[in-house]
Amino acid sequence: MIASHGRACESQLADPHAVLTGTDWASLETPTGTGAGLPAALTQLLDPDPQVRASAAEQVLGVVTHQNTVYEATVPVALFVAAVLNHPATAAGEGGQAGARSASYPTRATLLDWLGRTACDADDACVAAGERSSGSTFLDEVPDMRAFRELRPVLYRAVHQLLGNPHEEVRHAALVAAISLAEHPLLTTHRAELTSCAHSLLSSSSQRYRRDRVLEALKEWGHDISGLENADDVAVRKHWARLRAERWSDGYTDDPPF
Repeated sequence: MIASHGRACESQLADPHAVLTGTDWASLETPTGTGAGLPAALTQLLDPDPQVRASAAEQVLGVVTHQNTVYEATVPVALFVAAVLNHPATAAGEGGQAGARSASYPTRATLLDWLGRTACDADDACVAAGERSSGSTFLDEVPDMRAFRELRPVLYRAVHQLLGNPHEEVRHAALVAAISLAEHPLLTTHRAELTSCAHSLLSSSSQRYRRDRVLEALKEWGHDISGLENADDVAVRKHWARLRAERWSDGYTDDPPF
């Protein structure tokens, strides 16, 4: 059983209907224009038809975080996604069309994957990289990223509730999302709990991205990961170390993109 605790878990989740009706979507920037069409697509994330849900996820999630960028529409979309993570419709699988997730992959896992990657796009490492190029006022120049970062305690509450979900894909996706969200100062007390979940993921998952994120987090939190890595983990770590060394020797100051 995953226990709720800490100030962050007391943050109130938004009502999804209030997010839909109370947001001026047409005024919000996306990479392709405005968010005027987002409310209809967000509503379809709860449609009983798996094809409709899969199509809606593609329409919404890929748009508001295009090319690792947080846009004006990203924050209200994140609020809606967090609010519906425990909706019964999101427990059902996606599938039924070419290229879509299999029917065994729950919609809420897709939503959690998006939250995790978006949180990663706005994490402390991204801020540090921005400050190296733009100075200490970087976050003032990207208010949408700042707004998402300030929302992390609210998002964490929704994600936290799924860390003990019986579906493996859901709880693993929740863990990866929680790791990036837990960088917020109010959430650092959750690291012990997330460490326990991380050990569980590493013992059962072979998914490359998730293993990399979990191992990276454990290392950053001061844990010895040598006994947790498998042969593939070691090979990938050495590969990226070699790329970093080559990039530094060529005069670059930032790591290669992952």
